Amino acid sequence: MRILVTGGAGFIGSNLVDALLARGDEVTVVDDLSTGRRENLEQALAGGAALVEADIRDREALEGIAREHGPEVVFHLAAQIDVRKSIADPAWDASINVGGTANVLEAARAAGCGRLVFSSTGGAIYGEGEGQELPLAEDAPLAPEAPYGQSKFAGEGYLSLYERLYGLSSVPLRLGNVYGPRQDPLGEAGVVAIFCGRLREDGRPTVFGDGKQTRDYIYVGDVVAAMLAAAGSDATGPFNVGTGIETDVLELVRQLAELGGAESFEPEFAPPRSGEVQRISIDPARAQRELGWKAEMDLAEGLRLTLASI
Repeated sequence: MRILVTGGAGFIGSNLVDALLARGDEVTVVDDLSTGRRENLEQALAGGAALVEADIRDREALEGIAREHGPEVVFHLAAQIDVRKSIADPAWDASINVGGTANVLEAARAAGCGRLVFSSTGGAIYGEGEGQELPLAEDAPLAPEAPYGQSKFAGEGYLSLYERLYGLSSVPLRLGNVYGPRQDPLGEAGVVAIFCGRLREDGRPTVFGDGKQTRDYIYVGDVVAAMLAAAGSDATGPFNVGTGIETDVLELVRQLAELGGAESFEPEFAPPRSGEVQRISIDPARAQRELGWKAEMDLAEGLRLTLASI
């Protein structure tokens, strides 16, 4: 099958590309390499994948790539994912996550693509989970606390629009807090990778707020499996891709310290950051029912694998 993956040089995207190649697909990656890394694709490129450097904000370039490669399925992962940057410059965030998504949809339509899988957010689209019954299902009220979550919500709306206007089959996946090998320990996003990097450097983790804020941590291999299941289905979303389990930041610190045998891995506390929720977990029951998918990796083993990769 011919596949196009936007953001395929990134953390999640490159893991997806490897899985697609392993099952025999013909894969084209579109990435501007602003945050993605060519080295993430070394194995994939050696195995026959193609990398085209392009910005999803460039509609003409995207349409040309799609027409040339004729993808049967598009996985749209390219995005601006930093909550704090979205607050500092919401128009820039929207130009990538809304305008870029519209361009990807136009390119998919122009190429006659049969299915599009969209990487949305479960951690930011619902807003604050405190005071609600967690985990949240897909029909929970949507109240993003930052432009990042709002732009992903808008992206989901464009998917629905293109299905109504043009019959483009698509599905948004609302991902929990994804972690695993290839996540950048020096990046702005990905607390697990950042903490692993600090542990490897014999440093201390910085914890914003009281450390009791919770997230739904989902291993990248499980996310890839959900994406493949969604692509092979005709189900319409959204679908939560998470574990339904809350884990607080201090528990991450404790488990990593135990894995690394570092008794001195004690947190340094910093003021809380705006735009970030205190509690969240998402209910994956619908994905299990309709896609036959569920998370397989438990947190302890996932943390071990992530730490070993740093």
